[in-house]
Amino acid sequence: MGFAARMDEMGKPAWIGLLVLTFIIAWPVGLALLAYLIWSGRMGCGSHGRWHGRQERWKEQWRRSPWGGSSGNAAFDEYRAETLKRLEEEEKEFRDFLDRLRKAKDKAEFDQFMADRRSKPQGPIIDGEQPA
Repeated sequence: MGFAARMDEMGKPAWIGLLVLTFIIAWPVGLALLAYLIWSGRMGCGSHGRWHGRQERWKEQWRRSPWGGSSGNAAFDEYRAETLKRLEEEEKEFRDFLDRLRKAKDKAEFDQFMADRRSKPQGPIIDGEQPA
């Protein structure tokens, strides 16, 4: 069993303790360890894709928890299911809105760049050659 596997068995507190220790002993080694922990996803940070996966796991854990299962009250369970469905739809709509907003901002910036480029005065022609 490798060192990383043994540290994983001990959990995040072991990794954090090792990180603090390496920063105390030699900060460049601590910095390298921090980069490794972030890159490998061992500390639960990193890319958006990992966050989305974590969100799905939380939803599944909620559904399996005593609060996520049936409450024994059919009316409340129906209300909760409708509310969760509505919230998921609103989340999707909001993400779509943010995507459209980013695209509009990118288009506006590009249009401004092209307008600035077109309005930029050309330099004088020297010996029949135009400057690049």
